[in-house]
This record gives sequence, C-alpha cells and structure tokens, in this order.
Amino acid sequence: MSTAQETPTYPALVQGLADQGLLDARWRQVFEAVPRSQFIPPDIWRQRPDRCEPVVGTDDWLALVNSDEPVVTQLDDGAVDGPGIATSSNSMPSMVARMLGLLDLEDGHRVLEIGTGTGYVAALLCERLGDEQVYSIEVDPVLAQQAADAIAGSGYRPHLHVGDGAERIPGMGPVDRLIATCALRYIPYMLLRQVRPGGIIVAPLARDFWSGALVQLHVQKGGVAVGPFCGSAMYMPMRSHRPDHHEITGTGRPRAAGLDPARILDLGFALYAGARLPGVRVSGHETTDGARVWVSRADGGAATTASGEEVWQYGPGFLWEEIEQAWREYEDAGRPDAEQFGLTATARGQQVWLRDPHTVVQPSRT
Repeated sequence: MSTAQETPTYPALVQGLADQGLLDARWRQVFEAVPRSQFIPPDIWRQRPDRCEPVVGTDDWLALVNSDEPVVTQLDDGAVDGPGIATSSNSMPSMVARMLGLLDLEDGHRVLEIGTGTGYVAALLCERLGDEQVYSIEVDPVLAQQAADAIAGSGYRPHLHVGDGAERIPGMGPVDRLIATCALRYIPYMLLRQVRPGGIIVAPLARDFWSGALVQLHVQKGGVAVGPFCGSAMYMPMRSHRPDHHEITGTGRPRAAGLDPARILDLGFALYAGARLPGVRVSGHETTDGARVWVSRADGGAATTASGEEVWQYGPGFLWEEIEQAWREYEDAGRPDAEQFGLTATARGQQVWLRDPHTVVQPSRT
C-alpha cells in the first residue's frame, strides 16, 4: 500500500489544517513528520449516515486517508458477520489538531491517552514530547497490537498498555495532561486523580441528550476539575460507557406540532436540556425541511416528530412537553451557545454550569 509521503495530498491536508489556524509552527512540524497513512490498515470503511461503506482500491484508500474525514478501521468490535456498526476509527485530522491544541502542551509534559486506536495520536505525541513522556492504553487487544506495530514501525516507543482506560495504570504516577480519544459518559474519578493539580484533561463527552461535546478541564487541588465546553466532538464511546437500551411502552398518542425538533439538535440547547432532564436520550438527524428526532427515557416514555409534523408520544408522562418547557427556560436565559457552558467534575459527580461554575444547571423536579 502506498503511503501519504508518496503523494501531494497529505502535505495539502496539513497545509489546510494550518490555514484553519489549528496548527502552530511546532505542531505543523509534528504533523508533517507523522503521516496519517502509516497508521491506517488496508481494510477501512467510510462512515455514511446510515451505514459503513467499504473503501476499495488504492486510489480511494489514499483519497480517504489523506482527507479531513474520519476513517473507520473496525466494525462490530472485530466480530465476523456483525451488523456493520463502526467501533473504532482514526479521527478527523482537524479534530485531532483541535484536541491536541487544547492540551496546551509544553516540553517535558507527561501525557496519558485513553484509547490508543490506530496509534496515530500516540505517535504525534511522541514526536512532540519524546517517547518516555507518552502513555497510551487500549482495551481491545487486537487493536492494541496493530497500533503497537504501526507505532514501532514509525520509530516510536511510548508506554503502551492493554486494559480499561477508566482504571489506573499501575506504576505510572501523575501526568500533566490527559486526552481521551473515545467518548465518555462522564469523567471517571480515577482518571481525574491521575492528573496532577494544574494539569489539563481534554475529552469528548457523550451524554444522553447530546451525542458529542468537547470539554477542557483544569485540574485543581482536592480532586476537582473545572472547565468549558469547546464545541461538538463526535467519537465512538468507550466500551464500558456505551448507553443502555430504552424499552418503549404504550400506544402512540398524537398531538399538534410544537417546538421545531431542529432546535433540539443545537448543542447549546442540548447541554442545557441534558442537565435539566437527566436520563432523557435524544437521537436525530437533519432533513431537507429541518430535522427528525426520537427522544426516550428509561421508564418507557418516548416521543418522536419531524419539522412541521405532529408529535407522537408513547409510554408514561408527556416527554415532549417537558422538552418544550426546557426550551422556554433556555430562551429566557438568552439562548446561550455551547461555549458558555462548562463542567465541574468531583468525586461526588459532575455538574453542567452556565457562564460561571457557581451557576449550576439543576435537574428538573418533574
């Protein structure tokens, strides 16, 4: 298989990241020194809205690998004849650059990566900091071995571990920075304690109401971390953080159209409503006329609608009315965008706040 070094497309990709302001001079040198193609296996898929599409042929392989798109590298946790669900990927280079920039790295920092995946991010960190400063852990032993081979083949020797990323790595000691390259439902307290006071955690979170938001947490003394949300970030969930299935009950009950479901997919509102309505899960997608969404919760309550269509509700309660009430509150708060929200993580749990860490968005009593 050809590598990105043999085509002009990878340098063009790096140039594009620099033009977007995602790479300073030092990070640009790092990205140029670590071609993405060296960490992508021959068998890959392109993520489509409704399926994973196999990529066939060297030209198509190179075109995807040297683009600013995610590359799916595993389906169904590696099982044969599964439903074809993506379970591991090499992330969009622009997202990788964003997250590495949020780490605010300095020479001498020690970094822990949760989710080695293909090994690409670990190699970038090695190029930036040196092998001895980089730790990475991967739960899937097959992926871990593939990543180890790719990393070693590129000349790097970080500290690689196989295991659950939510657990402490024995003998590692505190690190200065932690980056998760899989989506977390929450920041495990064990991870928080692995970062020294003054350190930074950068991680994508995927909660019930919203499927991906990037957070940058600054670790303080006493096992507390506080920081802002920094836009959307769609990652596959850590295996131990995958959501449970909601069993929907009851016969559908129609009502007139109300809140445009496209509003629900806005990340600012999703962060607010997710804090107000814990346990309410949302899935949806944009359409030519707006959006279609499905919402549910563990007690069997659910609702579904599309822009301009009536609402169908199922099971106990009136879930759509609760969402509409959250929208009215959000409007009263000035429709804040996602960057005005933040997160505080402690041993007792995690709280979303608006504009100030002391202004916590409390769960609704309904």
